[in-house]
Amino acid sequence: MKLLTTAAHEVFALFVDDGSLAIALVMWIVVLDAARGFWPSLEPWGAAILFLGCIAILIENTLRAAKRS
Repeated sequence: MKLLTTAAHEVFALFVDDGSLAIALVMWIVVLDAARGFWPSLEPWGAAILFLGCIAILIENTLRAAKRS
């Protein structure tokens, strides 16, 4: 059983290095999807808003990681 747990953890670590970054990106996508229903006028700008939000999340996460080390 310990072997399966270790293997599952290693496979998860291959795709998710920083859990807070992954959670923040998923939450950003969920927020934008919800906002699309309330504000249909955001549709032409959706890709740009998604991109800029992801860049902001990445910069914040990088600065936080740099502060820790």
